[in-house]
Amino acid sequence: MNTEKEKLDRMINRPGEIVMEDLIQQAFHIFSNKLAYGGIVAKNEFAFQFELGSILKTLGQLYEFNLNDKFHLEFETTIILEEEFVKSNSKKARIDILIIYQLGGKTTKTAIELKFFKKENHREPNNRYDVFKDIANLESYKRFGIDICYFLLLTDHTHYVNQQKYSTDTADFDFRQGQRYMANTILSYRTPKSYGPEISLSQDYEFKWKTLNDLYFLKLKV
Repeated sequence: MNTEKEKLDRMINRPGEIVMEDLIQQAFHIFSNKLAYGGIVAKNEFAFQFELGSILKTLGQLYEFNLNDKFHLEFETTIILEEEFVKSNSKKARIDILIIYQLGGKTTKTAIELKFFKKENHREPNNRYDVFKDIANLESYKRFGIDICYFLLLTDHTHYVNQQKYSTDTADFDFRQGQRYMANTILSYRTPKSYGPEISLSQDYEFKWKTLNDLYFLKLKV
C-alpha cells in the first residue's frame, strides 16, 4: 500500500487479506525448509500441491478465532469467470489451490498456482512460457473477484534461475534471478512451431529466487 491511511483502512476493512498474506508467507517458508532438509518429500507437482496445501490448512485453522470464522481450502477447483478466460475460449478456470477465508463476517478469496520443474523432465522452452501463462491467469482471477493471488515455483534446475542466456526465439520468457517484467510488455514465442499466443501482463514484476540446498524457490504475488 502507498500510504499509512491505506494500510489502516486495509487493517480495519480487509483484515482477512492481511492474515492470508502472512499465512502464505509462513506456509511457504515452512514448506521450503522442510523439503530442502528432508522433513517432507515431494517428487512431483501433485505432491508439492498436497504438502503445501496441508501446511496451509493446518496454519489456517489456527486463524479461526470464533465459531463464525472459517478457513476452507480446495484443490483443483473449477470456477466460472465473468469474462473470456485467458487460458482458452472457455469461461471455466481450474485453480491449483483455492482458499476461502471468513474472518469477522468478511470473506477473502485466495488463488495459488504452482509449478514444479525437475531437471530430469526438462521441458524447455515450454516451461518458461507456462510460467507467464499462469501469471496471466492469476491476473484474470483478480479481475474475476479473487482478492489475493500467488504464483509459486519449485525447481532443482539452475536453467531457470541463473542460465547465462536463452535462445532469441524464446528470450522474452525470462524469470531468472533479478529479472524484471514491465507491465504491458508483449512476450512472443517465435519458434517455427508456435507453442501459444503472445502474452502481456498488466503489472510490473521482479523475480527473486530463494535457494536452499539444491532446490530453488520462487514466490510471486500477483
